[in-house]
Amino acid sequence: MVEDEIPQPAADPYSPGDRVRVYVGPEDSDTQYHGVVCEVIEVLKDDLASETGRALDSYSYRLQRVDADTELPVSFRHFDLVPLADDL
Repeated sequence: MVEDEIPQPAADPYSPGDRVRVYVGPEDSDTQYHGVVCEVIEVLKDDLASETGRALDSYSYRLQRVDADTELPVSFRHFDLVPLADDL
């Protein structure tokens, strides 16, 4: 990947068992999780998309760290997660 490229979230909702990387900005309150590789353990859905007009905004996810086998104490929205590159 080119350093200037910002990884993009998947075009479809993630599913339990998918591996993702948390990708949040430095100003995000959960920035300590930036770069952490996780497995999706639960998919949650609400009605945020009705307010934003973007279907994927309705999805958030409970995650488990791959390196520590522990659940993260916060859930993340779809656009805070990027799929793992095939070479990782």
